[in-house]
Amino acid sequence: MKALILNSGMGSRMGVLTSEHPKCMTEVSSKETILSRQLCQLAEAGIQEVVMTTGLFDSVLVNYCRSLDLPLHITFVKNPVYKETNYIYSIYCARDCLKDDDLLLMHGDLVFENQVLDQVLESEESCMTISSSLPLPEKDFKAVIQDGYIKKVGIEFFNDAMAAQPLYKLKKEDWLVWLERIEKFCESSQVKCYAENAFNEVSDDCLVRPLDVRNGLCAEIDDQEDLAVVSEKVRQVERRTVYMCFSTDMIHSGHIAIIKKAARLGKLIVGVLSDEAVVSYKRFPLLPFTERKALFENISGVSKVVEQRTLSYRENLEHYQPDYVVHGDDWVSGFQKPVREEVVSVLTSYGGRLVEFPYSKDEKYQKLESRARIHLSLPDVRRARLRRAIELKGLVTAMEAHSGITGLIVEKTIAYEKGEARQFDSMWVSSLCDSTAKGKPDIELVDMTSRFRTIDDIMEVTTKPIIFDGDTGGLTEHFVYTVKSLERMGVSAVIIEDKTGLKKNSLFGTEVMQTQDSIENFCAKIAAGKRAQKTKEFMIIARIESLILEQGMDDALARAAAYVKAGADGVMIHSRKKEPDEIFAFVEQFRRTDSITPVVVVPTSFNTVTEEEFKERGVNVVIYANQLTRTGFPAMQHAAEMILKNHRAKECDDLCMSIKDIINLIPEEE
Repeated sequence: MKALILNSGMGSRMGVLTSEHPKCMTEVSSKETILSRQLCQLAEAGIQEVVMTTGLFDSVLVNYCRSLDLPLHITFVKNPVYKETNYIYSIYCARDCLKDDDLLLMHGDLVFENQVLDQVLESEESCMTISSSLPLPEKDFKAVIQDGYIKKVGIEFFNDAMAAQPLYKLKKEDWLVWLERIEKFCESSQVKCYAENAFNEVSDDCLVRPLDVRNGLCAEIDDQEDLAVVSEKVRQVERRTVYMCFSTDMIHSGHIAIIKKAARLGKLIVGVLSDEAVVSYKRFPLLPFTERKALFENISGVSKVVEQRTLSYRENLEHYQPDYVVHGDDWVSGFQKPVREEVVSVLTSYGGRLVEFPYSKDEKYQKLESRARIHLSLPDVRRARLRRAIELKGLVTAMEAHSGITGLIVEKTIAYEKGEARQFDSMWVSSLCDSTAKGKPDIELVDMTSRFRTIDDIMEVTTKPIIFDGDTGGLTEHFVYTVKSLERMGVSAVIIEDKTGLKKNSLFGTEVMQTQDSIENFCAKIAAGKRAQKTKEFMIIARIESLILEQGMDDALARAAAYVKAGADGVMIHSRKKEPDEIFAFVEQFRRTDSITPVVVVPTSFNTVTEEEFKERGVNVVIYANQLTRTGFPAMQHAAEMILKNHRAKECDDLCMSIKDIINLIPEEE
């Protein structure tokens, strides 16, 4: 596209302001003139070719344009009889430069805001700016509109008309129709009228749509009174603020493009989601908040970067009250729709406006995200994420996984509610579920080599941190090697229980013979494991069986204190009672003397307590230890029974996940 700027007028109504230079060089603010503003806007919009007509002070104008040093190729065309003609003849003089492309046509005394220019450039049809919000002017252009097209333009029209400004986008085929009639006018000596007089004769063939910019700044400056009004509107535009929110830690060309668009609306404030907010609804960020914030602070066009602590915009919008919020149109539907509705509500409360641009779905951006997930699956990166998630969120959740496919279910299951996306933070590799999946009793019969193979299967297709059920840890000498192996694999934590002998499931309590290890022996095992590990990120968590074995609260608390002193990175308190009272009592008393060490619970029996209540009471990790196993096997058994009873598979089809959905759950090779 090429721009045509008409600057051949005398500008006599501006008085002394145009005594030494053309009107387009009049200042509209302390930092820009009408023309410098126009040319900068064109350059920022990506237009490179400009044709400019000149008249009085043409050499001053040419030198001024060159001094701006903008990435524009400007062709200057002087109207030699500018005193005796109107701009229709200036266009005629430049006609040979104007026949090879679509055209952006504007008068040189026109001031408009970026949003107006963007609307014009984005129009798929030829258009002229009009305003349905402004009253009809007495002496300025008005456009007569019929059947959705502009039929007449001039100062004399009032019926079926709206206020109009000479800012056009003209498709090549429409422009050539108008230009041909301009040539006929000039060649028949009709050179003192407006170019729009020629348009009015061919408007049935030169199809121009009205583009309603309403109250957007788009105004000509004819005299000093106009200059004062327009200069004040420019100041108002410059004071506008724009707000955007980002969670990304990989800035690509799509982000830069929308940032540039947003910055054209006003001073851009970027809200960067906190680490906790990002972790709560999408993958773990590759970069922490401080580094993501620094990324945006170094992008041209960004005026300020602030933290947005939640997915909700409300807090920041009420504080900064931006004139615009900019977002992609991907949240019009889907789980973010409630967030969008809240944004619209807050903006409406003080007169702000939401601007939405088409969301970019370029395949290369999806590949970047895939690479990020690969990075998150690397052992050194994965191992550290459990500690970091606890620090960020206060409370994290873990769901059991006993195979690659159950790992994918934990990895990919997301629940959308009230504009938020909830997902599990980590995976629990349970000895019970691992043994059950192999058809073996839960008595530590499945050896570590086999259990490590399960971890490999899960890690190969997922990225979330893993907590490993280490049962008793075995002999201290064996536990040392288990720690080294788990750490090397990228597991985040191992939980070992303070019992000895042949393993019995804790939920049997005192119904079966179970022996609790001595505090001294178990502390020695913890200490040996801590000495064996090579990184500070790996966690050894001590599981306290005192309440299960009815040894009392004092014993549980004494063991917790001793285990932490021995080096345990967390304590897990367990109970088989359906009421959470003794769990709550333990956490309350433990927190009186230790506010730092993470506390883990497994609410298999006391399952009515919500995660929010656990967090409020001081719990840091909630493990859902066996729900996938307990729901999966009954479903498979039921399907098998239905096929046996009906002698065919049709009756159980409604219970089955489609093969297509299963295939979509399993990742393809990157």
